[in-house]
Amino acid sequence: MTATADFTRLGATGTDHRIAQFEADFAERRRRAQLAWLVGTVVFATLFALTAWIGDFFRVTQVTMPDGAREWRWVIPAGLPRLGEYVANTIPVLRWDSLGADLSEWFWRWPIWLELLFETILIAYMATVVGVIGGFLLSFPAARNLSPNKGVLWTTRRFLEIARTVPELVWALIFVFCFSVGPMAGVMAIGLHATGALGKLYSEVNENIDMAPLEGVKAAGGTWFDQIRYGAVPQVLPNIISYTLLRFEINVRASSIIGYVGAGGLGQEFRTAMSFQEYTDLSALFVIIFVTVMVIDYGSEKLRHRVIGMEARP
Repeated sequence: MTATADFTRLGATGTDHRIAQFEADFAERRRRAQLAWLVGTVVFATLFALTAWIGDFFRVTQVTMPDGAREWRWVIPAGLPRLGEYVANTIPVLRWDSLGADLSEWFWRWPIWLELLFETILIAYMATVVGVIGGFLLSFPAARNLSPNKGVLWTTRRFLEIARTVPELVWALIFVFCFSVGPMAGVMAIGLHATGALGKLYSEVNENIDMAPLEGVKAAGGTWFDQIRYGAVPQVLPNIISYTLLRFEINVRASSIIGYVGAGGLGQEFRTAMSFQEYTDLSALFVIIFVTVMVIDYGSEKLRHRVIGMEARP
């Protein structure tokens, strides 16, 4: 009885010790989490205030009161209400009894706009083709697990970084200087930027593949290109299709803007409408682009689902 009692007492003591240790560890982790949350909140608030101050979103100024006293106050920029005024000017007047005439007046340049919209879509399509080919070919040497050597990896990654770092508008200005005004400059500008963006996305997909199929191809005597063709491409193809369709949608929006610098598409109409302060033309162009992007997004989703076989699932 004495030995049993001693064993039970020792077991209870060990359990109490483990419980106390668990409570102490939990309290320490909770304290660290609270401290991290507090530090994160302070850092976020500081960065937000600094960004808002530098961006002139608000400012502190000294205001003279009627009694002559002065006090510091937060002041919202005077231009902020003008944003609402600008948006209100773009909204056309539509009346139910004369809806047809009002719509005709709103979209009064629709034949020209549709022609330029078609040009915009073609620019985006050709730019996407250029970006997909370039990004696809460069994504394999840009992947750490697939690159032949470190020199090729470094060079490829730096090229992709430069291509996507420079905005489309800057590339468009350069290619307009080289190829003159027209769609060619837009295709080259968006295509080069898309090459950098897609190359990075594709390479990240490549780095997550299963290397066993590639090792099997290599063991069978396959070259590096054979390993990519038969071991890597089948694994990454669904993601490549998804990123490609997303990029095409992005390129449609980009091609509608770069025409502002003479690279073709609807952008030149945006420039004309803003120069002559044709506010309702701006909203009409926005509606055209919005509907176009919505249709492309719906079609891309259906195509992607068909490719990956989701439509066949219950």
